[in-house]
Amino acid sequence: MTHRKISAALGALTLAVVLAACAGAPDAAATPSSPSPLPSAEVSTEPSPTQPPATPTAPTCDTIVSAGTVKLLTDAGWTFQEKEFVVGGVPLPDGLLCFWADYTVASDHGQLYGWSPISAEDATEAQSSLLADGWTREDSADGIYITENPQYSMGTDDEGYGMTYLFGDGWVKFADTRQSLILIEWAG
Repeated sequence: MTHRKISAALGALTLAVVLAACAGAPDAAATPSSPSPLPSAEVSTEPSPTQPPATPTAPTCDTIVSAGTVKLLTDAGWTFQEKEFVVGGVPLPDGLLCFWADYTVASDHGQLYGWSPISAEDATEAQSSLLADGWTREDSADGIYITENPQYSMGTDDEGYGMTYLFGDGWVKFADTRQSLILIEWAG
C-alpha cells in the first residue's frame, strides 16, 4: 500500500472518528447499528469472576493510538520506532514519540504520534519555546493547540494544520497534523 493510500485511509478514519464524535452517543436501542471498521465483539467493562480487573499499562506506540489506526498501519506493513519525546526543548522521559513507517524501504513517508504526562511548569516552558520559534497558539475547550507555521510544514491536513501539540490538564499529545490528534486515545 502506498503512502498516499495510507494517508487517504487515515484521513478517512480521522473523518469518521470526528463525525462520530460530533454526532454524540445516541440511544443504542433507538438507532440501528452501522457497520464498524473493526471486528465487533461483546465487551464487558465489568471484570469476570475468574479474570482480575485490568490494570493500566504504560503507553506504547501500539496503545496510544486507536486500534483501528494500528490495524490500518500494520496491515500496510508499517511498524513503529519509539523516539525520545522532547517538546520545545523540554525532555519528557515518561512519554513517547512514535514514528510509524514501512522500514523495509528507504522513504521519508510516515506518521508521527506522541503522548506524555507533563507538569504545568514544563507545559508552560514548552509552549513558550514553541511560540518563540514561530508556532501558533489556539485555545479551545479541548486544551491548548500549538501548531507549526504552515509556511514551513512538510504536510498539512484538510484545515491547513501541520504538526500540532495539544496540551491538556497534565498531558500533551502530538501528531504530524492537527486532525490526526483525534487518533491518539491514550488518556494516561
